[in-house]
Amino acid sequence: MKQNDKKLSRGLIHYKPVEAVFFNQSTLELAKILLGCLLVKETDEGTASGFIVETEAYRGPLDRAAHSFNNRRTKRTEVMFAEAGRVYTYVMHTHCLVNVVSGEIDLPEAVLIRAVEPYEGIDLMLKRRGGTAMKNVTSGPGKLTKALGITMEDYGRRFDEPPIYIAPGFTPEDISTGPRIGIPNSGEAKDYPWRFWVSGNMYVSK
Repeated sequence: MKQNDKKLSRGLIHYKPVEAVFFNQSTLELAKILLGCLLVKETDEGTASGFIVETEAYRGPLDRAAHSFNNRRTKRTEVMFAEAGRVYTYVMHTHCLVNVVSGEIDLPEAVLIRAVEPYEGIDLMLKRRGGTAMKNVTSGPGKLTKALGITMEDYGRRFDEPPIYIAPGFTPEDISTGPRIGIPNSGEAKDYPWRFWVSGNMYVSK
């Protein structure tokens, strides 16, 4: 696959986490620059990783689609009030979803990672996903967490240190923007163009 060949030529097998300062920018900017980065998870079964190809920004207190709308502070949202770069995992319809906490301390914002393109540990991902078709392995927020082995145990960890971290990857040639998915009851927020994806990538969620 031509696109993969270009990525493999970058020699990313020996990757290392980004520095903490990487996360210190606006939520909308972070949602865009995360595209092309590697999401890595180390487990006893092995390491699995994928290039982030789709994200959604959630802008906290003023965003009716955000869990922290109106500064809602619960056991689930507590980590959103921490410093940027923390792992925010939660369960929806039995699926674990993973977010990158963004914004300043006590400004609860986050970026949902919606899809990744498999990179390392593909056999392990296929095993975890029950032998599904390759294009469906990580093409959704619940699919990618299962494939990579991301669980609620990762809640509160940092994305700049193992066992779950983000590493440099590639720079997308083109980024598309549109409304977020699956938030029909969020008023005007359902129309905000805060979903970002690598244009033409086959692993973007459908």
